[in-house]
Amino acid sequence: MSNQKKLVLIDGNSVLYRAFFALPLLSNDKGVYTNAVFGFTKMLLNILENEQPTHLLVAFDAGKTTFRHETYKEYKGGRQKTPPELSEQFAIVRELLDAFSIKHYELDQYEADDIIGTLSKQAETKGIDVRVITGDKDMLQLVSEKTFVQLTKKGISETAVYSPEALTEAYQLNPDQIIDMKALMGDASDNIPGVQGVGEKTAIKLLKQFETLTNLYDHLDEVSGEKLREKLTRDKENAFMSQKLVTINRASPVTIDITESRFNGYENNQVHQLFKTLGFQSLLSSVATDEVVEQEPLKQMEVILPHAFNDVDLTNKMSLVVDFLTEQYHTDALLGIGISNGEQTYYLTKEQVMTDEGFKAWAADETKKKVTFDAKKVWVALKRLDIEIKGISFDLLLASYLVNPSDNSHDIPAIGSRFNYNDVHYDEEVYGKGKKLTAPAQEQLAEHIARKAKAVHVLEIPVTKALKENQQEELFNTLELPLSLILAEMEATGVKVDQAKLEEMQKDLAGRIAELETDIYEIAGETFNLNSPKQLGVVLFENLELPVIKKTKTGYSTAADVLEQLKNKHPVIEKILLYRQLQKLQSTYLEGLLKVIHADGKIHTRFNQALTQTGRLSSTDPNLQNIPIRLEEGRKIRKAFVPSEPGWKIFACDYSQVELRVLAHIAKDEKLTQAFKDGRDIHTQTAMDVFHVEEGEVDSLMRRQAKAVNFGIVYGISDYGLSQNLGITRKEAKAFIERYFTSYPGVKQYMDDIVTEAKQQGYVTTLMQRRRYLPDITSRNFNQRSFAERTAMNTPIQGSAADIIKKAMIDLNQALKEERLSARALLQVHDELIIEAPEEEIKRLKVLVPKVMEHTVALDVPLKVDYAHGNTWYDAK
Repeated sequence: MSNQKKLVLIDGNSVLYRAFFALPLLSNDKGVYTNAVFGFTKMLLNILENEQPTHLLVAFDAGKTTFRHETYKEYKGGRQKTPPELSEQFAIVRELLDAFSIKHYELDQYEADDIIGTLSKQAETKGIDVRVITGDKDMLQLVSEKTFVQLTKKGISETAVYSPEALTEAYQLNPDQIIDMKALMGDASDNIPGVQGVGEKTAIKLLKQFETLTNLYDHLDEVSGEKLREKLTRDKENAFMSQKLVTINRASPVTIDITESRFNGYENNQVHQLFKTLGFQSLLSSVATDEVVEQEPLKQMEVILPHAFNDVDLTNKMSLVVDFLTEQYHTDALLGIGISNGEQTYYLTKEQVMTDEGFKAWAADETKKKVTFDAKKVWVALKRLDIEIKGISFDLLLASYLVNPSDNSHDIPAIGSRFNYNDVHYDEEVYGKGKKLTAPAQEQLAEHIARKAKAVHVLEIPVTKALKENQQEELFNTLELPLSLILAEMEATGVKVDQAKLEEMQKDLAGRIAELETDIYEIAGETFNLNSPKQLGVVLFENLELPVIKKTKTGYSTAADVLEQLKNKHPVIEKILLYRQLQKLQSTYLEGLLKVIHADGKIHTRFNQALTQTGRLSSTDPNLQNIPIRLEEGRKIRKAFVPSEPGWKIFACDYSQVELRVLAHIAKDEKLTQAFKDGRDIHTQTAMDVFHVEEGEVDSLMRRQAKAVNFGIVYGISDYGLSQNLGITRKEAKAFIERYFTSYPGVKQYMDDIVTEAKQQGYVTTLMQRRRYLPDITSRNFNQRSFAERTAMNTPIQGSAADIIKKAMIDLNQALKEERLSARALLQVHDELIIEAPEEEIKRLKVLVPKVMEHTVALDVPLKVDYAHGNTWYDAK
């Protein structure tokens, strides 16, 4: 193994900006924006794997003002204000770097470029190899035999590495000439003027002939072309000023030494926990450790292994936990069951559970109360063994989640720790993780599962007390607990999938993508790499001469928002956008669904009831809530979801604009409330109010913009977020929002009042007393406080809407039983409920479903339910 040291220097601002604009505006379950951090993290993991650095540092810009402003006050002038959705992610990425034990640094009055330039020069003098990671072409001036620059190209997933040879091949220039090239061509993103009318090609041509900027101006009369000479003469002062601006200061007064950037690896558990907090589920396996964590000794506990269930000392209330190696309880083998009355604790093997009639009778007896950790998992696990369970009176997971949904972990040891009970191990301490995940010997397994059962019995008391103190007993007992058993039945039932249909769609889509590719090349008049933003940018903005909307440091932006603004400028744009969407459908959804069809021909998703801070349900393995439906090809995926019985139909029902109706109820805005009472189209009404026009004057664009504003208000959207949604300027978006609040003053008053209330009590609640704590609502950090304020505004709306659909599911389940119907719920997707039923029951469902769902809660405005039915999920929409 080589002992050669390698220093990796990352331009934090550059990479984070690129990641933000390259990825969709994602947020985790707490509503924290994470798209830029996610992209940055993926890049970081690749660097650690591929580069194996001995030293690593991430440099950040320290502020808006630098020493370059002394030379040119307008340096970086004209840049749009950093979107708040990005600003709040800088603090998160620093937290991420700390978790990875990676040094990060910034220097007042200097930029990340200068820090990197200075440290790379220091490293070179010590014989250390350097790799610079950035999206800024200015850094190419640092290239040397010891320093290679890796430029991010396609977002941050595609990169190009520049050695001196690669730089010469790409630009026919040496590193020093990069400074003069930038001096001539300028840089719009940094507001560096350069020579107006001179682009990259001309600048390179001039430098190949004259070598340096100084030599060029010393021999200006030798430049061919009168117009070019005029441009160079006119902007000579700007050229030399620009040269000074783009030159990286490699002698910056940094206060750290290279030795401080030593990287010795990171602690897996710390990073793993942060990934869970951020919602980076797809990255968790990247930091899994193979070693079993050393177990701390616990108090001695006797575990009874009864010969038969009749030997169990039953009391009026017994705790019951079923255990699996992973979260996939639909397919994993049951490891065993723990049962405890608080005094005696027992362990039953899977074989005992399956064969002992005494256990089966007790499980099915509704008068025998069972305390569980996860009622849904228990129900499904026993259902797989053809065992019915009734009488579940408590669910520790759900209760802990309601008490504080912002807690990162709700597994038994974590809950125990919060209530001073520490007599149980974490699963990874017993089962290991990563490649060494395995069940231990019978004795150790029995003790671990039994300890969990006892912990559940003990913890019921303090967690129930916390529910009472929060006035959440009703929310737990009448909503979350009964819903968990309905979800369990839905999961076990599964949804039938026509696999042949999915495969046919996959084949058809591949052909469609190939046709689109051919069409695009024909319209563009040339063949190129359609997946290369750089090549696409040249085709669109140079060859086809379309107007340049946005430039990046590496060329023309071809991001979705840019292409949306160009749709009417050239027929090729529409096809490119469609091409990108179809590719994602193919890879993410069609291929993904085909992988998770079970042996029974069904998909059995798992509903997450204790995850989001708003109370919304989510689903995993697979996520059936994010199948794209805006595109017809995406909606067609629903054609593969079919009834499980011959002669049955799919019946879909969903609440119409439930969040806006909740907003009207909570805000008590007279105009908004009356519009719903009158049954008016709320988006048309908003368009009339915002644009000051009559109903007949509202066109489709006005209504679309009004709709975006309506739903944007619910989600606490910023002017940046709205501008991205509508493809308009931030100034226009800000005006829309201001006009909305003028039209609906009650909404503005509600938002002001709820923020004040949140600051006073530290949390907000939904209509059904679901809480969300907001510790940052009084933070001195502007970005953290702003996010908390937006959260305070939208959580009561989103959370109340989530509570309503949950209650509707319970009410509807009861109504179906009372009416003795065979119809059964299959899926819940946001405000939509998917049911399958015999065809002869459809007529009754058309009456029953809206009757139940529209009266599940009483609001100041009416609830409205839309419904449809058909042979597939697609036909039912």
